[in-house]
Amino acid sequence: MPSQDFQNLLSVYLDAAFFPCLRELDFWQEGWRLEHENPSDPQTALVFKGVVFNEMKGAFTDNERIFSQHLQNRLLPDHTYAVISGGDPLCIPDLTWEQLKHFHATHYHPSNARFFTYGNFPLEQHLKQIHEEALSKFQKIEPSTAVPAQKPWDKPREFQITCAPDSLASSSSKQTTVSVSFLLPDITDTFEAFTLNLLSSLLVGGPNSPFYKALIESGLGTDFSPDVGYNGYTREAFFSVGLQGIAEKDIQTVRDIIDRTIDDVIEKGFEDDRIEALLHKIEIQMKHQSVSFGLALTSYIASCWNHDGDPVELLKLGSQVAQFRQCLKENPKFLQEKVKQYFKKNQHKLTLSMKPDDKYSEKQAQMEMEKLKQKVSTLSLEDKQQIYDKGLELQTQQSKAQDASCLPALKVSDIEPRIPFTELAVTLAAGDVPVQYCAQPTNGVVYFRAFSSLNTLPEELRPYVPLFCSVLTKLGCGVLDYREQAQQMELKTGGMTVSPHVLPDDSHLDTYEQGVFFSSFCLDRNLPDMMHLWAEIFNSPCFEEEEHFKVLVKMTAQELSNGIPDSGHLYASIRASRTLTPAGDLQETFNGMDQVRLMKRIAEMTDIRPILRKLPRIKKYLLNADNMRCAVNAAPQQLSQAERAVGDFLRNLGRSKKERKPVRPHVVEKPVPNGSGGSTHVSGSQVIRKLITEPTFKPCQMKTHFLLPFPVNYVGECVRTAPYTDPDHASLKILARLMTAKFLHTEIREKGGAYGGGAKLSHSGIFTFYSYRDPRSTETFQSFAKAVDWAKSGKFSQQDIDEAKLSVFSAVDAPVAPSDKGLDHFLYGLSDELKQAHREQLFAVHREGLVDVSNKYLGVGRSTHGLALLGPENTKIAKDPSWIIR
Repeated sequence: MPSQDFQNLLSVYLDAAFFPCLRELDFWQEGWRLEHENPSDPQTALVFKGVVFNEMKGAFTDNERIFSQHLQNRLLPDHTYAVISGGDPLCIPDLTWEQLKHFHATHYHPSNARFFTYGNFPLEQHLKQIHEEALSKFQKIEPSTAVPAQKPWDKPREFQITCAPDSLASSSSKQTTVSVSFLLPDITDTFEAFTLNLLSSLLVGGPNSPFYKALIESGLGTDFSPDVGYNGYTREAFFSVGLQGIAEKDIQTVRDIIDRTIDDVIEKGFEDDRIEALLHKIEIQMKHQSVSFGLALTSYIASCWNHDGDPVELLKLGSQVAQFRQCLKENPKFLQEKVKQYFKKNQHKLTLSMKPDDKYSEKQAQMEMEKLKQKVSTLSLEDKQQIYDKGLELQTQQSKAQDASCLPALKVSDIEPRIPFTELAVTLAAGDVPVQYCAQPTNGVVYFRAFSSLNTLPEELRPYVPLFCSVLTKLGCGVLDYREQAQQMELKTGGMTVSPHVLPDDSHLDTYEQGVFFSSFCLDRNLPDMMHLWAEIFNSPCFEEEEHFKVLVKMTAQELSNGIPDSGHLYASIRASRTLTPAGDLQETFNGMDQVRLMKRIAEMTDIRPILRKLPRIKKYLLNADNMRCAVNAAPQQLSQAERAVGDFLRNLGRSKKERKPVRPHVVEKPVPNGSGGSTHVSGSQVIRKLITEPTFKPCQMKTHFLLPFPVNYVGECVRTAPYTDPDHASLKILARLMTAKFLHTEIREKGGAYGGGAKLSHSGIFTFYSYRDPRSTETFQSFAKAVDWAKSGKFSQQDIDEAKLSVFSAVDAPVAPSDKGLDHFLYGLSDELKQAHREQLFAVHREGLVDVSNKYLGVGRSTHGLALLGPENTKIAKDPSWIIR
């Protein structure tokens, strides 16, 4: 970011951390309060409200979160880790404003702070600013925030807990989770922590690890239990292993398997190749540059540093690897002895099991009602009057415009008018496959991507494409079985991933490209090996391993359903946009609730062979060089080696004997801009993208309510608007930020009590309103409508517009890692010239344009809207026949 912007942000962060207002009304709004259901009507019931209160209610709809929370609380019961630091929803109403202020004064103090900056601005300037704006205004105190060591147990302990049943499963017979956890040493012992982290990866990482073989492949459950492996975020680390999705009767079996596996490891140790693969992973992670590298380092060192460990020691990964190799050399049983010490002979061992209770959600609601009754019963008439008055005062404050003039800010004129262009070269390999080359300082790493069209794939196979992608690199290929393949991938690459993509066209809403995206990277010395692995995966993937396929299906289904509480707003938005464009239906098929339900259904099938037989059919249409393009990002001196390796890979690929016809009749051939056509920085051959279009497509409105046993809602409303190259798209993009910051945040979070909410515009021209962990449901749709009325009335200032522009540009100008340069051009056909034109449209957005697009697209009856809701039963919706309930 620019130097001035960094200084501004540092000022704001220092002020927020050390000098927040913390007014009583802020505590009421953000924390918790008692308030009338309708604050303007004292006859309505008193209820709990507050943003964090609702957030934490939403957080504990996630069964994995419930399990993790209890695991930490029970394994480390002596001090701070015994409580829920984010707030137990039933305890939050016991916190007072005075307690919060006292906690801030004693904990958010420079004597208890750590400062971390990363980048190439001079350090002296940061230190000067931190001193002047914060440190110089305080006296040193003794913060007494050190966490004492947990007293080790003299014998193992056991606990049982309950959770809500999985609403997407057909029966509750296999929904129990069990894990065994061991307390490990203090994380400030840097080398011991490094060793135990590595050891944990050897024990649970990938299909070659002993616990994967013993537990996952036992068929008893669906996936590892939450927090599997090494956990180093508490003062003393812990290791945990277990299974979820098991029958309650199998708890003891799982415990026996864990004990037996520990004995096996002590006896047999680990293969050298697995240790090498892990050390290779550390080497490649050190070289791979991501744009959040600095942030990742901060979180990597934070826990250890907070407990007074040495953060510099922690960053010397190279010397830790060398010391680790030395220990293994001197004592080949080094790791086995650690297993014996920390697992076999460790009495500080917790067995935690969790089973579903059909009445769980009911009981939680009941406890909340009792808490509410208890609070209300102690109120005097005077207290009640005060609550009513405070509620009105809060409403008044929430409706006032906030004065942001005190905040330091950039001006729109400070933003660079032009983007730097990326040089790309496109050549044809193996006859007609376009390969895009982008020379970048990639630090000795080569990045390879490919995109293969789905145009010829029969319709009935489409729902299975995400499953095909997720198992393709995990079932074996060529002469390698799935264990050997995993081993080779770990030894030779930084990962090989396959995912379905639906890519919007930049100028037509009813046109899109569908395909599968292959992505991988490796150290330059391993490039031939990585390309050989891809060749084997493309030419002879193995679809014979029925048992392992079953394991992978169960894991995928479990991960998808566990992810709903965190991503409910995304599922609502995907469903709401389903009938607005031809690509919407495919997005729902690949990434929506339809996909979650399909996977849960497949995971419960007794005979999975009919599904397995679909995979070779998909392979036939997808894994060939017919409709494919590739991209390579590497250092300039690596490009000729890369060209050879990619050329060999493509020449080895199969071709269709006869040309296959696209399944959808309307295909548009669209050339990607290059040197001869509108893009001076792209040299070489022309890439032609084959897009699907549906000229007769008619968008229609659909409203869907997914019934889920959550105490909060996730709400989405989508509107069909304008494609990327249309100047209206730029106005709508600014409008989405403007609505979020100046209207929806107040309306949905501050007044409505949801944890989050706002508006956004996708590259595909779909304008989305959403809310997250929202106590309200249909009322939130009214808030969306109010936001549109607010925008149409133009009740915003020039400063508001400029702030929204700055916010949009911070996303548009977010740094791009060397590995990802040129990706927009490769995937979307977006040239730097098109991006520059869009940039100029963003600069040119003005008040009249914003009001105009609000009227033109967002008003009732203008454009087609779609609505979706994930959440509990809803009497209003149940009575409304226009809603589909799923």
